[in-house]
Amino acid sequence: MAIERLDGRAPDELRPVTLERGAAKFAEGSCRITMGDTIMMVTATVEDRVPHWMKGRGSGWVTAEYGMLPRSGRERNQRGLMRPNARSMEIQRLIGRSLRAVVDLAQLGERTITVDCDAIQADGGTRTAAITAGYIALHDAFDWMIQKRMIAKTPMREALAAVSVGVVGGLELLDLNYAEDSRAAVDMNMVMTDEMRYVEVQATAEAEPFEEEQFAKLIGLSKRGLKQLFKLQEEALAG
Repeated sequence: MAIERLDGRAPDELRPVTLERGAAKFAEGSCRITMGDTIMMVTATVEDRVPHWMKGRGSGWVTAEYGMLPRSGRERNQRGLMRPNARSMEIQRLIGRSLRAVVDLAQLGERTITVDCDAIQADGGTRTAAITAGYIALHDAFDWMIQKRMIAKTPMREALAAVSVGVVGGLELLDLNYAEDSRAAVDMNMVMTDEMRYVEVQATAEAEPFEEEQFAKLIGLSKRGLKQLFKLQEEALAG
């Protein structure tokens, strides 16, 4: 049973995407990503330290923090309650381990790069948008480190992006907005490299279990969207 998407998109169509490099003046790397009505500000900060459990190893660390501004969503988040909750902790761990998967940490020396991901406006897909923008911010932070002669070459091994897919009204859809995500029977987030290698797949049946055939369709749909995102990243970095 097909449905008509509220924004008029085709089932396999991304929301309009923009990637703005250098959006934060003082950060070593930054990217403001807009995907439809979802807007994320992502910054990368380089520090000459590592977590205590990594000291003396000669290797670096990449970590992430995630949060939502008070009126980024449909209801106001109290500033005093903006400490990471279980959802935020799960998302920032996903972002951090996804970025680490494409970085040669040994090349960093004993340095930490913190990727801060803040939702300015949240209409679904904030975690996937943060990963896609996080790659750009991290890429530019590495360029900054090269300019400062902190490292000889970029430790980034592959490009990285993420996208959501799901089943709504019996139809497989790419890049869900909030209205679609909130009523999806299957919700899935895909993180991959530009070599089409898997970093993480998060798939959940919200109602009934789904079949392998539908899972394969969702993977194919996500790859279609990811190839477009990799092209947009490449264009942003070239420009």
